Amino acid sequence: MNDAIKPGPEIPSQAAGLPQLSVVVPTFNERDNVTVLYRRLDATLKDVAWEVIFVDDNSPDGTWDVVRGLARLDPRVRCIRRIGRRGLSGACIEGILASSAPYAAVIDADLQHDEAQLPQMLALLQSGKAELVVGSRYIEGYRAEGFNKSRAGASAFATEIARRALKVEIADPMSGFFMIRRDRFEQLAPQLSTQGFKILLDLVATAHGKLRTVEIPYTFGARQHGESKLDSMVALDFVGLVLAKLTHDVISLRFLLFAMVGALGLVVHLAALFIALEVFRAPFPEAQATGAIVAMTSNFILNNFLTYRDQRLKGFAIVRGLLLFYLVCGVGLLANVGVAFSVYDQEPIWWLAGAAGALMGVVWNYAMSGLFVWRKR
Repeated sequence: MNDAIKPGPEIPSQAAGLPQLSVVVPTFNERDNVTVLYRRLDATLKDVAWEVIFVDDNSPDGTWDVVRGLARLDPRVRCIRRIGRRGLSGACIEGILASSAPYAAVIDADLQHDEAQLPQMLALLQSGKAELVVGSRYIEGYRAEGFNKSRAGASAFATEIARRALKVEIADPMSGFFMIRRDRFEQLAPQLSTQGFKILLDLVATAHGKLRTVEIPYTFGARQHGESKLDSMVALDFVGLVLAKLTHDVISLRFLLFAMVGALGLVVHLAALFIALEVFRAPFPEAQATGAIVAMTSNFILNNFLTYRDQRLKGFAIVRGLLLFYLVCGVGLLANVGVAFSVYDQEPIWWLAGAAGALMGVVWNYAMSGLFVWRKR
C-alpha cells in the first residue's frame, strides 16, 4: 500500500449511529495533504462521531485516488470525484448536501486552517448559541503563520467592500473555515452560486442577517505542500458575486461574467475595425466583418477560459464550440438589430434603442451558448 494513503497504526471503530459532524474538504491537487489532514481530524475529533467528505475536482495529481485508499481503510472517509465541474463553492455545496450529519464544517485541504477549533465550533452549534460559526481572521486572538502581506491586504480590501456593499455584519465574510447547521444550509442552498471561491460570503449575504453567527479566532498555518489555488480569477468571481447579490440574484454571476466579456469584445471589435480601415485600407463592409469575427473569437476564448472555466472545452471540442459560438452570435446580432430597430421605431432615441438591442443580444448569446456551446456534460 502506498505510504501516502496509510492512516495511523490504529483505526478507531465507527461510532454507533450517524455521525454528528461532517467535515467537507474541497480539493484540487492536494495529494500530499489529504492524509495529513485525515490524521489531524482523527486526533482532534476523537470524542466526536464524525465523517470527512473530500470533494475532488478530478485532480491531475490523483488526489481522489489517495482519498479512496483512505476510504477503504476507514468508513468515515468519503470521496466525491467531480468530472467536468470546477470551483470551490460548488464543491462545498455538493459536499454539504451529500453529508449525513446535522452539522457540517468546511475546511481547506492545504492545512492552513486550524482543525483544533472544530470541537469548540461544534459545541457552539449544539448548544444553540449559533447556527453558523466562522473561523475569523479579524477578531482578537487570531494569529497568522502563512498569510503573506499582499494576500492579507487583498482579503481585507475585499472584506470591506463586501461589508459595505452587501451590508454583511460579520468581521470575516471571506473566511473559508466555518461550520453550519445542515438544515439551515439546505434552506439557503437553492439560492447559492456554484461558481467562485467565497461560499461563506454567499451564505451570509443570502441569509440577510437571519443566520445566528458566532466568530472565533484561530491560527492560520503555513502551507506545507502544493500551491495556492487563488489567482486573478478569484477577483473577478468576487466582483461578480457582489453584483449578483446586489441584484438579489436576479442576475447570475455567470451572466455577469459573460456580459463583462461581451463589453470587452466591443472594444476588441472597434480596435479591429479601426486597424482594418486605417492600416489595411479595407472597404467598410469587409472591415466590419473582420472586426466582428475577431471580437467573436476573442469572446469565445475568454468565455471558455473565464465564464465557463468549470466546463472548459478542450481538444477538438474547442473547434466545434467556436463554430457553434459564431452561429449563436450571428443569430444574436440579428436579434440585436431587430429589437433596436423596433424600439427606435417606437421611440426615436438612439442610445435607448442601441442599449435595448445590445441587451437582447447578450441575453440571447448567453442563453444559446449555455444550451449549445458549453453544455453540461
